[in-house]
Parts: sequence; C-alpha cells; structure tokens
Amino acid sequence: MSNSLPNVASLGELKPGHVWLVGAGPGDPGLFTLLGLSAIQQADVVVHDALIGQDILDWANGDAELVFAGKRGGVSSPKQVDISSRLVALAKQGKRVVRLKGGDPLVFGRGGEEALALLDAGVPFRFVPGVSSGIGGLAYAGIPLTHRSTNSAVTFITGHSVTGDVPDNVDWTGLAKSSPALVIFMAIKHLDRIMQSLIAGGRPIDEPVAVVQNATLPNMRILDTTVGRTVEDVSAHKFGSPALIVVGANVGLREQLNWLEV
Repeated sequence: MSNSLPNVASLGELKPGHVWLVGAGPGDPGLFTLLGLSAIQQADVVVHDALIGQDILDWANGDAELVFAGKRGGVSSPKQVDISSRLVALAKQGKRVVRLKGGDPLVFGRGGEEALALLDAGVPFRFVPGVSSGIGGLAYAGIPLTHRSTNSAVTFITGHSVTGDVPDNVDWTGLAKSSPALVIFMAIKHLDRIMQSLIAGGRPIDEPVAVVQNATLPNMRILDTTVGRTVEDVSAHKFGSPALIVVGANVGLREQLNWLEV
C-alpha cells in the first residue's frame, strides 16, 4: 500500500469557463482541503473574501489573478449582485474561476445565491465544501458540537440578515425553548437584542456561553461567560467580529477539553 499523498491535480479538473465555489475553512491553513488546494492551483482567477489569509492565497497558481471581493460591516463593500455578475463575466471569458469563501460556502456564505446566478447564466459550477467555523472553531475552542451528556442536537443561526438587521424569520423564542445548543454566526452587532430574545424565550441566565473570535487563527480569543452576562462581558473585553456565540451546556465542557491551553 502506497503512503504517498495524492497529486492534487488528480482530484478533479477545473475547466475553462467553469466556476468552483470553494470553502477555505475557518482560517487555519491546515484545515484547507486537498480539493480546495487543487482548485486554486488550477485557477486563472481567484475571487476571494476578506477572511482568506495570505498564507492560503500564496498557494494559488502563481499566474492567477487574485480579486478581492470581501465584505465588512460598516465599510464600503462590493454588492452581492456585482460579485455574482463578475463571476459570470470571468467564466464567459473562458477563465478557470475559483470563488474562495471563508468557512463553507453553503453555511451562511451566500454560495447558493452565487450558484443560482451562475445557473441562470448557463455557467457550469461545482461546490467544494470547507470546514465551517461553526464546527472547526468550536473544536479549537475545546467545545464539542454535540456530546451525549449535554446535547444530541445543535442549531446554527445567523444573527445578521440580508438587510443587516436581526433576522425576522428566526423564531428566537422557539429556539430558546427547543434547541439545547445554539451556534450563532455574525451576532456581535445585534448581540443585545439576540440575547434578550433568548432570555425572553426562557433561556436560563446562568447557562454557559462562549464567544469565539478569530476562530482557529493565532489571534483567536475566547470569552467564557453566561447568557445573562454576555453583552456586558463582550463590551468589557472588547470582543468584535468575526465571532461565534455558542450557547449551551456543551460549552461547560471547555474547562476540561480546552486542548490548546493544556
């Protein structure tokens, strides 16, 4: 049996005029997939988000054009329709295109929107999944996503809607009552409203909460707090985006399982 690593070129051909929507993972280059590596090494153009580190971009084909298409709250950013239109235009020029997105492109990453735009334009595409920060980030923080003694279910939620407000199609009261573990993405801006909604829905104020900023990166920060103190503690310790808010009894296992600080 051979112990050699696969040649990334053998993992699939990115053809001219095609677009691959690739997840880069939560930040640590070690969590980037071999298929993602194959994609950026074949690409003529890599259209990337703000959360993609230079160490990953350095793996791209040396002749590839790197196009920044990042979004940042409160900062002038490319509109989604313009990003999708550019992907279509590049593919129509016969380019091999990679759309490189942090985490997984289909977990609050608008990969589905971009794929629909490509489909409407007749551009062939494929998805290359990545490690979501909601999984990888928790693992680096020493928090099991599920654990038999705490929770057999988990809910991923976005705290930021397409309008920039708290999503109005999320039943916060229902989630507070029914889901034993919550992982909330992009919640810092509306944290006060979100936590008040969870408390109003019956979430105990002493339930463990972890705030994970810059998950998996060298500058990762983790705040251990409770439902009732989250807003105050986030402000006091100056936590900002990008950050995950994790609510549930599984957070309490972090004290034993925090492997990065062992």
